[in-house]
Amino acid sequence: MKAVVMTAPGGPEVLQLTNVDDPRAPRENQLLIQLRAAGVNPIDTKLRMRGHFGPANTPAVLGCDGAGVVEAVGPRVTRFRVGDRVYFCQGGLGLGGGNYADYAVVDADCVATIPESVECESAAVAPLVLITAWEALHDRARIQSGQKVLIHGGAGGVGHVAIQIAKAVGAEVATTVSDAAKAKFVTELGADKVINYNRQDVLREIMEWTDGRGVDIAFDTIGGATFSASFPMVRHYGDLVTILEPDVSTPWKIARNRNLRISFELMLTPQLENQRDALAHQGHILKECSALMASGALKVQVNKTYPLAQASEAHRQLERGGMIGKIALKI
Repeated sequence: MKAVVMTAPGGPEVLQLTNVDDPRAPRENQLLIQLRAAGVNPIDTKLRMRGHFGPANTPAVLGCDGAGVVEAVGPRVTRFRVGDRVYFCQGGLGLGGGNYADYAVVDADCVATIPESVECESAAVAPLVLITAWEALHDRARIQSGQKVLIHGGAGGVGHVAIQIAKAVGAEVATTVSDAAKAKFVTELGADKVINYNRQDVLREIMEWTDGRGVDIAFDTIGGATFSASFPMVRHYGDLVTILEPDVSTPWKIARNRNLRISFELMLTPQLENQRDALAHQGHILKECSALMASGALKVQVNKTYPLAQASEAHRQLERGGMIGKIALKI
């Protein structure tokens, strides 16, 4: 089969389209999926630059997110049939096959059906960001209807689905953006308050929005100084969830004085730490998100699509930054 192989750590030029061995037949609770599209995520570019999690200096196929059609099922699979359109987040870390390829063999537990109204390209870019936002808001912060939530970077991959997931449970959402085009985009997604951090004081705007109390939940998708700057924006005993590792110089005093609950969100943990129950939970999250997509309450924005052979250009586009939504590889 055809696959884009990372030949060594480095720039986008190390991604080469080549022929690799066909995947083995699915075992036990596995599916063989003919891929129609793959998502391109920041983790892909980071692994390409610094090296993947597998043995050093070995070629690897990147791509955690995939969508396609079930071609064969393992003997213990009962939820899926040949011909089903499905999407998932598994592989692409150098520990097994990735999804910049014609086919993938994946665990059925982490897979969900694509709604009829959703194209494969849209489904392919969805799993990693959907699971990240869902785990952050539901599993970590325990979001509830009527709460006020701040989502940093609302026009980004994780941010734009986090807005919709929060609105789906009846929360009020404030979000930060960098320009007018992004402000228009997040407003159309349902954001109740939009703050241009280049032109407005985010803390002042949040305090006015919450009558000086602070938000119930802040979700940091940016990291760096944004993380610690969020401490005074969260109400006493509130929740702050981040997807980045805090800097060693983070000043924790305000967070401690406000008695904040700080949570970390890394949706790759089930793969990195071999957590089988957590992997199945992520499959359940995708099933819940499929229902939201089918109802029209959730839409994942595809910014641009590239053919598989242009994976290197897709990486260049992502690394340029400033993008609304996500990038897909069409297979």
